Amino acid sequence: MTKSDITAQEWKEKGNEEFNKSSWSEAVNCYTNALKLVKEDNAEKAIYYKNRAAAYLKLCDYEKVIKDCDNALKICPNDPKALFRRCQALEALERFEEAYRDARNIILSDPNNKAIQPMAARLHEVVQERHKENSLVSAKVSQMLDLVCNVSTDKEKRETAMSNLLVLARERAGAEEIFKEGGIAKIVKLVKIERNDEVICSAIRIIDELCKKNVSRTESIIKDIGLPWYLEMINSKLPERVNAAQHCLQTILNIYSGMDNKPDSKPDKALCEAHKKQIDTILSCLLYSITNRTLTGLARDALIELIMRNIHYTLLNWAEQLVELRGLQRLMDVASEMEEYKYESSMEVTSSTRTITSVCLARIYENMYYDAAKEKFSNAIDEFIKDKLLTPDIESKVRVVVAITTLLMGPLDVGNAVVAKEGILEMILVMAGTDDVLQQKVACECIVAAASKKDKATAIISQGASILKKLYQSKDDSIRVRALVGLCKLGSSGGTDATIKPFADGATKKLAEACRRFLINPKKDKDMRKWAVEGLSYLTFDAEVKEKLIEDQQAIQAMIELAKTGDQSVVYGVVTTLVNLCNAYDKQELIPEMVELAKFAKQHIPEEHELDDADFVNKRLCALVNAGITSALVSLAKTESQNSKELIARVFNAICSQQSARGMIVQQGGAKALLPLALDGTDKGKKQASQALARLGITMNPEVAFPGQRIMEVVRPFINLLNPECSALENFESLMALCNLAGVNDSVRKRILKEGGFQKIDAYMYEEHDMLRRAATQVINNLVMCEEAMQYFEQENDRVKYLVILCEEEDQDTGMAAAGALAMLTTSEKVCEKIFDSKDWLESLRFLLANPNNDMQHRGVVIVLNMMRSTKDVAAKLIETDIMEILMALSKNDDVENKVKGLASTALEAATKWKLIKKNVDEEEVPQSSSNVE
Repeated sequence: MTKSDITAQEWKEKGNEEFNKSSWSEAVNCYTNALKLVKEDNAEKAIYYKNRAAAYLKLCDYEKVIKDCDNALKICPNDPKALFRRCQALEALERFEEAYRDARNIILSDPNNKAIQPMAARLHEVVQERHKENSLVSAKVSQMLDLVCNVSTDKEKRETAMSNLLVLARERAGAEEIFKEGGIAKIVKLVKIERNDEVICSAIRIIDELCKKNVSRTESIIKDIGLPWYLEMINSKLPERVNAAQHCLQTILNIYSGMDNKPDSKPDKALCEAHKKQIDTILSCLLYSITNRTLTGLARDALIELIMRNIHYTLLNWAEQLVELRGLQRLMDVASEMEEYKYESSMEVTSSTRTITSVCLARIYENMYYDAAKEKFSNAIDEFIKDKLLTPDIESKVRVVVAITTLLMGPLDVGNAVVAKEGILEMILVMAGTDDVLQQKVACECIVAAASKKDKATAIISQGASILKKLYQSKDDSIRVRALVGLCKLGSSGGTDATIKPFADGATKKLAEACRRFLINPKKDKDMRKWAVEGLSYLTFDAEVKEKLIEDQQAIQAMIELAKTGDQSVVYGVVTTLVNLCNAYDKQELIPEMVELAKFAKQHIPEEHELDDADFVNKRLCALVNAGITSALVSLAKTESQNSKELIARVFNAICSQQSARGMIVQQGGAKALLPLALDGTDKGKKQASQALARLGITMNPEVAFPGQRIMEVVRPFINLLNPECSALENFESLMALCNLAGVNDSVRKRILKEGGFQKIDAYMYEEHDMLRRAATQVINNLVMCEEAMQYFEQENDRVKYLVILCEEEDQDTGMAAAGALAMLTTSEKVCEKIFDSKDWLESLRFLLANPNNDMQHRGVVIVLNMMRSTKDVAAKLIETDIMEILMALSKNDDVENKVKGLASTALEAATKWKLIKKNVDEEEVPQSSSNVE
């Protein structure tokens, strides 16, 4: 019978079968298929909804339970089962008042329903308690609002009152009371005259909390205070206030789109469509504001970050609309600004603005899926450059070159295409050759940025080298350091290949020494030290430079301190240098046969330097950890650049490979920083971060490495490593970490199952690789302590049979884990019966009971004891074999551990209770087969 031939009633019956087998997900699918076949509303359709709600209830998907019960109640009002299931779901979601309403309705329609009475009594108590609590909260809110709004009140008291209001806003009852008391209007009025920054920040955070998870309240708040208020709040030089306002705006966008602030968050399509107008209005408003000349640099950065976070195709997919609204021209306008260069209509920017803008431009370009969209992007960039160059003054040329440099830091292909246009390269080279320091500086930066890909910018590299050498002779340090970086970039074109030396012997070391002098000199400003570290990022492809740098504690510390500033523009230089020091880049695998073939064809073969051997690399890794590199990585990890996140994850993974360093990495906040990197970024970056987390989870107590909620959040990164595309080492380390996690408590085990971990872990039990098979079996051994995991073995499959086979595995650790899993699983009668499905069950039990290893023997006796206790039929099958004689021997053997002897005797007593054997009258403890009695 094909799927299309099955009737709705048959799908329902099939769903009931799956439900009774505890296969909740399969049951949901069956009921869904039944619903698809019923067009009109009738009693049968209501039953399908109720049944599916029951399955969702088992899966703890309470929102879907409520939805299905709502649909059932539309068809059959006051249906007790639908009301009861909705009541259970509402209680689980802590919507107690609504749950109590349903409980009362059940009692009204079915007064004799005994199941609902204790639940109704419990809910009544909770509702009463909450009513009292709300009365207290109401008084507290009124008191705090009065204190805050009284400007003559003591400063400290007002700050405390505002903090108390913020705490109240985080609670459901408190948020409702603040809203009811007209707290929004009072807070907004207060902020207009307030001079205390702490009170203002708390006010913004209260508005943020009131918006969270409440669409109607959010709409009401925006209607009352308007978007300009948020822009006014974000326009500050105080980072705390800017961050608070930025977070508040993101919360509003999340409310409208169904997202949250977690890296792997995805929007709700229905919500996005329903609130498209509001989302468009907010993002358009942010876009038009980024070129506002009255905006502070910090506020501008925050607005660009908000745009960048919300245009991505996995989020709100707003990039193409941004291009249509001439948003690229606005971003390029910001990209052309320089912090140190002021003119009449200049915008205030920070040292991070250009970096953030370049990342935003790159993110927008990623969204241009098809050629026509890419063409629109390029046309918008060309239009901006043409408009600027229509004015022949120097300021316009300078700004164009700065904007091109920003492009080259972001969507490189677009930047290179611009450089290749007629007249652009010549203009840059002419500017580099002038005596004007500003023109030299911006031209030099552009040459450095364009030298990234030799195949796409050969002209600028060939002509640029001589200009860079000339500029390096400049008396101005800011010019010299930029020219130095350009020379470093050209000097690193050989990468890690020790045979390619673009410059004469010793030149690379001299360049490195020059960079070092700029880096460690406290008299040089941060901008010069930033350029110096970027120079080192190119030179550290050379193994000799790596070894010299790692021994230079002063230079390493200077680099770490630079990273801790949080300046986004230093991320690339610092992280690339660290990647090179750690050898954390992708290495080309040299296949011996291909090497021989290359030699025969007289082709160049890359060679790794002897100073890049594992011993040297490990020594460098330990030196970096001891120098405090983790705290620098934690600061750098706040970047929005996906490529930079990948590089940071690579460094983290490299240092986590050193077992002795893992404690220090966790202590300095490494695990906390790694978690978002494992959930958001490039595929390689997420893999690297996940492996780093797994390494921390292998050798440390998971509760120490991942305290609080973090222990739940690391589950997904670990499971993501259980992928055929990952290496065997990544699979193995992930399984080891999951094994430790699964040993913590039932909540963690349930999280592993909820994330779909069981099926993935189970697949590795069938691997030919001994270590992978062993690790997977050990995880299963810990997982089956959870009742939900046991259900996977009770279903119709061969999992129990396979565990029985694994008990005799040559690898003792695998056998031990399989036996341990069976020892727990056999507390289930279904599993005990399934053991007989294996033709080797008897040999496996004999192997365990007679095993010289005490732990294996102990597990074997527990399995047999559980089977003896399960059912009479199972016990009878055991008694028919020589298992009874083995148990008797174990119970009397003084060489056997006491706990094993005791369990063997208990197993025999269990058989006695089934009257399968009886005690010998003459020899009290010696049992006889019940067949003799019969």
